[in-house]
Amino acid sequence: MKPLMINICLAFVWAAMMGKMDFGNLFVGFVLGYIILLFQQEMVGESSYYKKVNQFLAFTVYFLKEMIVASVRVAHDTITWKTYARPGIIALPLDARSDFEITLLSVTISLTPGTLSLEVSEDRSTLYIHAMFVDDPDDLRREIKQGLERKLLELIR
Repeated sequence: MKPLMINICLAFVWAAMMGKMDFGNLFVGFVLGYIILLFQQEMVGESSYYKKVNQFLAFTVYFLKEMIVASVRVAHDTITWKTYARPGIIALPLDARSDFEITLLSVTISLTPGTLSLEVSEDRSTLYIHAMFVDDPDDLRREIKQGLERKLLELIR
C-alpha cells in the first residue's frame, strides 16, 4: 500500500479513536500518521511521498510569506497619501508546459495581492501578468521565475 493511503487510513483511525470525525481530528491524525510513517520508512518502503510532503510545506510557507508581504505593500499604498504603485504588464516566459501547470501558476499569481494573470500566448510559452508594482520588469520576472514558478513546478512534477 502506498504511504499516502496508509497515512489517510491512520488519520481516519485516529479520528475514530477520538470519537469525532471532524477536520481537526483528521488533521491531527494525518500529522501523527506522517510522523509514524517517517520513522517507519524501512518497513513501508522508499517513496517520493516524504519528499513531496516537505516540498508542499515549503511551498505553502513561501506562498504565505509572499501573500503577507504583497498584502502589506498594497495596503500601505492604499492608505498613504502618496502613491507608490507603478503598474505595468510584463511578459513572463514559461517553463510550465501542461495546461494544469500553467493554470496553477496563473491562479497562484492572481491570488497574490497586486498581481493578476491576464493572458497566455497561443503557443503557451508566455504568460502576461499585470502587476501593481513594476519598478524593474526584469526583477519581477526573475522573482516570479526563480520563486513561485520554480517551487510550484518542483512540487507538481
